[in-house]
Amino acid sequence: MPYIVTLPTRQMERIHDRLRLQLRLTKVLAARDQPVGPDIGPPMALVISEDTESSVDRRSRQLIWMGSVARHNTPGPTDKSVTIDPLRECMEVVPLDGDDGLVTLLEADLRNEFEQASLTGTASWCSREVWQALETGLRTRFPRLVPLIDWLLTQANPPVLESRDEADCAWQEQQDAVRSLLRIADFPLPSLNAWKRPDSRDAPYTAGIIPQPSENSLIDHDVRASGRAFGLDSDWMNGSGVRCDINVLWDSHGRRLEVTNVNALPLESRTGTDMIYYHVPTESFTLVQYKRLDPRKRAIRVDDRLRSQLDRLDRIAKLNSSPTQPHEWRLGSDPCFLKLAHWPEDTSRNPVEGLAPGMYLPVSYVQLLLKSDCTRGSQKGSEARLLGYEHAERHLVGAQFVDLVKEGLVGTVGTTREQLWSMVKRRVSQGQNVLVAEEHSSESAHDRQKRNRSRSPKAGAYVHKTYRQETIFDSEQ
Repeated sequence: MPYIVTLPTRQMERIHDRLRLQLRLTKVLAARDQPVGPDIGPPMALVISEDTESSVDRRSRQLIWMGSVARHNTPGPTDKSVTIDPLRECMEVVPLDGDDGLVTLLEADLRNEFEQASLTGTASWCSREVWQALETGLRTRFPRLVPLIDWLLTQANPPVLESRDEADCAWQEQQDAVRSLLRIADFPLPSLNAWKRPDSRDAPYTAGIIPQPSENSLIDHDVRASGRAFGLDSDWMNGSGVRCDINVLWDSHGRRLEVTNVNALPLESRTGTDMIYYHVPTESFTLVQYKRLDPRKRAIRVDDRLRSQLDRLDRIAKLNSSPTQPHEWRLGSDPCFLKLAHWPEDTSRNPVEGLAPGMYLPVSYVQLLLKSDCTRGSQKGSEARLLGYEHAERHLVGAQFVDLVKEGLVGTVGTTREQLWSMVKRRVSQGQNVLVAEEHSSESAHDRQKRNRSRSPKAGAYVHKTYRQETIFDSEQ
């Protein structure tokens, strides 16, 4: 089912630059025009420009933008509005009217429906049948738009990850890590939201990411071999096989985010997921290890494996140096956190669209909790320890954690890139799925804080490239 937004060409020209910056659009939709029914199809959106000043008798329209409706809003007591996000510019001229126009492909009843939904200056919607006919025409006549259509359709209908499936559970954790990294680095979530299940259940989550199509003219860098580009060629050699997937994002201000997803062991042999954010200008990283809460009890039992993992995280914290400059000061000495994440048993009924709910706990705080009576099991005389919402009255939530990392208020001090990759290799050899993002930029600490605190719409223009490699891991390091 497509939503149709039709604007006069002159108005479209006035807002074109703003749309290119924001890559989203909100339009009022009359309450009586709200679609109903369970089978209304994907919430695609078509933004049309109409030449209303031409002397030609018939309409002259072009499809300028395409997108997916992310949410519905209620701006008033009677009206509704829709927000199209992501919104992407068509990469070629798509006429709707005239002998070669898409409208000519519609049968009479579908054409009449489309005409009523595309009145100038309005936002409305059409049936699934109209969209199917338009989609067929777009794919046939405009093959350059096929990757964009596929990308938007995947955004609109993402696969549901089931908490009862072992592979889906691993991908849930890695998906949440990807979204957390994008939030921290201030890149739009839709940039890596288009995803399909990888062919192999052992593959990293990022192996299923569908890159956003973009014009070749936007990519002004040399495409380098992934190993040489990210310093991996000399790191992982002479050992067992490793799967490594790399996605790279650039924004309009020159910042670059490299998201690398690595795993080595088969699915059944892995021990969990790590998320690592490394800010190159400040040589600082923050690590989050994921643990899944029991969906009913909303707690986990602390076993020997978790205690050993906490000890390893303590050793990672020792990479930290003491601050010598004001910008190196942190709120504490904890660069490592546990995220006790909560996914419902049936995620098809309650899909998690943003970050998964959960508790972010600094490792030193966890060690104190495990020495306190508040984490003792309920059975009399039991030495078992539990961690969950009932056992840690104070904890960080996702938004708080993201803001602390954004501002550089948590994380290591003076950690080199070589130390980071040495740690990544160890974590992979210990059976972790590892998602590490490196953010590169030339902005100062002041500029970074100013950008993070700005309430103006974020510049959303970016380029996305994907690198995939099968590499080798040195298990001795």
